[in-house]
Amino acid sequence: MDAVGTVAPHADLSIWALFWQADLVVKTVMIGLLAASVWCWAIIVDKSMLYARAKAEMNRFERVFWSGQSLEELYQQMSEKPSMGLGAVFVAAMKEWKRSHEQNASSFVGVQGRLDKVLDVAISRESENLEKRLGFLATVGSASPFIGLFGTVWGIMNAFTAISAASSTNLSVVAGPIAEALFATALGLLAAIPAVIAYNKLSGDANKLIGRLEGFADEFSTILSRQLEARGAR
Repeated sequence: MDAVGTVAPHADLSIWALFWQADLVVKTVMIGLLAASVWCWAIIVDKSMLYARAKAEMNRFERVFWSGQSLEELYQQMSEKPSMGLGAVFVAAMKEWKRSHEQNASSFVGVQGRLDKVLDVAISRESENLEKRLGFLATVGSASPFIGLFGTVWGIMNAFTAISAASSTNLSVVAGPIAEALFATALGLLAAIPAVIAYNKLSGDANKLIGRLEGFADEFSTILSRQLEARGAR
């Protein structure tokens, strides 16, 4: 009867019980992995919504841009409201274009160089916004299994300590500590697997959007270059 009473606290192997019975170090690992997992899912949802919105806005902007509407009218419309993606790149380039003409810049090379720099900065700014916090997903994906493994090793050390203290190799003595240790590994994988999958998917989506930004910048730079040459020829 005493032996049964000794192992009774370890009979409950529910997830909640495994957490509360765990060592302080293992608990800290579990809490950290759960927090990382929740934050990863928050990033995944936020980025998925951001990329869907950015893609829709890019499609909408391209339809308007190639519809034949004058650049000046489009600039007036876009500058009145905050824009992202292609709209932000367009507004930044047009601001520099108008500033150069207001100052009666005479150097074709100088104006073209400034436009290219403005376009590069605008693309860099938009790219940074698209890729922000993706690094956290990569970090969680690579580090979480090892953090979970640390919790597992620590828990197994506690299991061996329990064996030594009980002077028994009965499974009931170590079932609880071993289950707690393996639970830490499971949490590590729970955080890592979605993070790795989401990082690969979201990175690919971000690269596609950045590629569209760069392609539009090249096309728009060519259009402005033609207008510069036309004005210079007059």
